[in-house]
Amino acid sequence: MPHLALYTFGVLKSPLADPAPLTREFHDSSEAIYRTISRHPGYLARAEVADGAGGTHFDADWGAWGEFAVPAWYGKGRTAGTTALATTLSLWTDLRPAFDAVYAGIHRTALNRRYDWFERTGRPGHVFWWVSDGVTPTWQDGVARLEHLDAHGPAPHAFTFQHAFAAEGTPTGIKGSGPKGDHVH
Repeated sequence: MPHLALYTFGVLKSPLADPAPLTREFHDSSEAIYRTISRHPGYLARAEVADGAGGTHFDADWGAWGEFAVPAWYGKGRTAGTTALATTLSLWTDLRPAFDAVYAGIHRTALNRRYDWFERTGRPGHVFWWVSDGVTPTWQDGVARLEHLDAHGPAPHAFTFQHAFAAEGTPTGIKGSGPKGDHVH
């Protein structure tokens, strides 16, 4: 049975190392959000540093998730003091559980504050694609899919919550996710 890969990417207004209260608030909330989402039904796994060591995203060992990569439009720093990005790569059983995890609870609260922390780049902030059972998506896969979505719009190869596709490539949606809570996109 295929699984759903989700790659998220955002450019922060300030580097992660910035000691300002707003940046610290974002950084400090991350672990609680990860813990909550990792317990959500339908969540399978997320990219984590293989050796548990610190450092930057760029020099960490991500194990099976591959070498870290970012979209071409990311133009900020790549060192511990200058990296200004937030990104995730995760696996889900299906679209509905991912939607429920992202748009509920502690993550929803953080999502409502995204413009406090993130630049408005005019680029997509997330992308989904289906992978075969047993396949671990890589950072490079996520970047390629996000850049494809940005250049060509949603398709079975790279899609969003709002314009989703089933594993067999047919358009689908999430019942109850619309403004009236009763339609399928």
